[in-house]
Amino acid sequence: MRIEVRVPEAGGEGPREASISFWMFEVGDEVSEGEELVELVTDKASFTVAAPVSGRLIDLRAGEGDTVAPGDVLAVVESHE
Repeated sequence: MRIEVRVPEAGGEGPREASISFWMFEVGDEVSEGEELVELVTDKASFTVAAPVSGRLIDLRAGEGDTVAPGDVLAVVESHE
């Protein structure tokens, strides 16, 4: 099953956009559920987005330096389940 990795929703006063600082993995790499995949940076903070499932990273939808918004798809993981 293919699972999309999305920019988390920040809530009412959270940032409206972030930039991708760097990816910890490349397409084809195996990832574990909860493992940090990507670091995002806003004008106030940096944070990471973790893999929602264990599997193989099959697609990166945004690259380092790209600007993304809450809900945007960052990557796709092919689940082992």
